[in-house]
Amino acid sequence: MRQKILIHICAFLISGTFTSFAQNTLIDKSDPSFFPIAVWAQNPRLADSYKENGINMYVSIHGGLDQEKLDYLKAADMKVITHQNDFGRMNLDEPLICGWMHGDEPDNAQLNKTTNNYDPCIDPAKIIADYKKIKESDPSRPVYMNLGRGVAVTNWAGRGTCRGKTDMYMVSNDGYLKGCDIASYDVYPVNSREEEVKNSLWYVAKGIDNLREWSDYSKPVWCWIETTRISERAERKPTPAEVKSEVWMALIHGASGFGYFCHSFHPSTQSSAALLQDKEMIEGVKAINEQVTSLAEVLNSPTTTEYASVQSSDSSIPVDIMTKNDKNANYIFAVAMRPGQTQATFQVEKGKKVEVIGENRKIKIKKGKFTDDFSDYAVHIYKIK
Repeated sequence: MRQKILIHICAFLISGTFTSFAQNTLIDKSDPSFFPIAVWAQNPRLADSYKENGINMYVSIHGGLDQEKLDYLKAADMKVITHQNDFGRMNLDEPLICGWMHGDEPDNAQLNKTTNNYDPCIDPAKIIADYKKIKESDPSRPVYMNLGRGVAVTNWAGRGTCRGKTDMYMVSNDGYLKGCDIASYDVYPVNSREEEVKNSLWYVAKGIDNLREWSDYSKPVWCWIETTRISERAERKPTPAEVKSEVWMALIHGASGFGYFCHSFHPSTQSSAALLQDKEMIEGVKAINEQVTSLAEVLNSPTTTEYASVQSSDSSIPVDIMTKNDKNANYIFAVAMRPGQTQATFQVEKGKKVEVIGENRKIKIKKGKFTDDFSDYAVHIYKIK
């Protein structure tokens, strides 16, 4: 029974939408109300604190998983994706272990600790070979891979001699994405010092678009969201509103999971769990997580087409949307993709009244249209019965 539960959960994580696992009579019992919300490389002793704030998964465990760390995760009922070590291979019946992972960011230039210089990025052929070895040890769980900011900032210098070589990612070219079942990446626009990226939150969505395209839309893709002032060189940390915008940009563009980067290496806030120590930010993150979780079954359903379209009054501030249907209502998830003020006009196939979720307001639909205001990467979620 425990092994069946494991298969249910992991198959759910692999699936990009409810449709993909509902077709299998064994795994259609998986919980569609679960949406992956993770933290990166955190101490398992803190699992209860993260669980209280809406986190349901750990990704990467420093030093690898062992019995003591697993006990902390089990006490919090916290799922985990970790490197496949001997302990993991000896505990394949543990349902909280939901996946195995590669080393972080193989697409970046790799620091050589002997020479203290950077070697080229890891050859995708090695990633694919490692993927096969991991699957040989445990074919039942997905293999997860996190990639670097070059996914979104395609000419990023941090890739070294691999800079600009986007063909190295493509499934069709035997690239990195052929060596995983779940792909993610990280870019932190508020923390960035590059003029191209700095404060341009939409780079989060750009990376999701690229991963989906490069994987031939065949794999679920996730991303990591900044929550802290990461380094001394960063001018500031993001606001809770900016974190919310980044999360929903990713989801609206097709992310089927996401996580938070919680570390701060800035001298004034230095901590691997700086998110938990920032009262304003952790409250904001908890609110985001509660809203995402409350909408999990909708988010896990297939994206619909042709129900709605949108036109922004300011063409320099596009509003992007995703639409869903849960048989009782249609949903429009909308986010402004640039800062500034604009008004969006939505054309819908049917409906008379719009409930704006989480905002305690309603909008009337007239002749198949309704309008709403957006400012500074605003997010609005509409439910139309």
